[in-house]
Amino acid sequence: MPKRLKEKRMDLGGSFTLPGTSMTVSRMGYGAMQLAGPHVWGPPRDVDGAIAVLREAVASGVNHIDTSDYYGPHATNQIIRRALHPYPDGLVIVTKLGARRGKDKSWIPALSRQELIDGVHDNLRNLGLERLDVVNLRVGGFIGPSEGSIEEPLTVLAELKRQGLIGHIGLSNVSPRQLAEGQRIMQIVCVQNAYNVAHRDDDTLIDDLAKQGIAYVPFFPLGGFTPLQSSALNAAAASVHATPMQVGLAWLLQRSRNILLIPGTSSLEHLRENLNAATLQLPREVIAALDSIESSWAETMVETIQAQRNH
Repeated sequence: MPKRLKEKRMDLGGSFTLPGTSMTVSRMGYGAMQLAGPHVWGPPRDVDGAIAVLREAVASGVNHIDTSDYYGPHATNQIIRRALHPYPDGLVIVTKLGARRGKDKSWIPALSRQELIDGVHDNLRNLGLERLDVVNLRVGGFIGPSEGSIEEPLTVLAELKRQGLIGHIGLSNVSPRQLAEGQRIMQIVCVQNAYNVAHRDDDTLIDDLAKQGIAYVPFFPLGGFTPLQSSALNAAAASVHATPMQVGLAWLLQRSRNILLIPGTSSLEHLRENLNAATLQLPREVIAALDSIESSWAETMVETIQAQRNH
C-alpha cells in the first residue's frame, strides 16, 4: 500500500476470525462491485476516484475486500491492484467464481472445470497475487439459490486449493442443503447470500452458521440495484439521527456476531457514511420495529435486473 497514506483507523464493528484460518477481519468490509462502470461493465468514469475510495477504506481499517474478476470484467480487480499493490499485511481479498460476462453485458454461469480454472488464473493475474486468500463458489440465480448438487465445481476448487492457488473456500448463493454438501467435501469458511433488513430468508441459516463459527456475508446489504425503502426504516433513522442506509448496516451488525458486511460504493462520502454505521448502536425498540419490516424487495430486484438486461 502506498506509504503516503495516513492511517485513521476506525472501530469497524469488531473483528471476526474465519474458521480454520489465521485471517481476522474487521466486520465492516468493502464490496468492490460498484467500482466498475454502469451495470458493472467496463471501467468507471472516474478511475482516480475509485482508487481514492479503496485507499481511504483501507486507511480507515477495512481489511476485507470482496471482488470478482467478472466485475467489469477484469476492471475492478485491476483497479484494486493499482490502488493497493503491494498489499498491506492483513488485507484479505475475497473473490468469486461461477459466472462470466457476455458481450451483451449479460451474466452467464461459468461452472465447468476449465471455466473455473481460467477464472482462478484471471483473478491471480489481475490482482497481482500468487494465491487467492478466499474464493467463493457462486451458484444459483441472481439473488437466490437454486437447488442442485455443487459437488462437481467444488471438487475443482478443492483441487486448485491443493495446488496452492487458493487459500480457503466459501460458498455464495447456496441453500442449507448445498452448504451441507459442500462441508462434506471441504471446510467452508464463509457463506455469501442475499440478506438485508427487508429480505430475511436466511435467518435460520445465519444462526446455524454462528453456532459453527462460520462467517455469513450478506450481499446487497443495502438493496443493491434496488435500494431499501421503508417507512419503518426511515422512522428508525430519524430516531437515531442517522441515514436509513446506516441503520440498515447497523441492524445487520447487531443481528449476529458472525455477520461480516461488504457494502459497496464509488463515492468517498458514501464510504464514510457506511464506515460510520459500524459505531451506531440501535436501541432495542428500534431493532424491534425493524424486525417487523415486510417487503417485496426480492421481487422488485428481479424486475429491475430484467429491465436492465432489456435496455
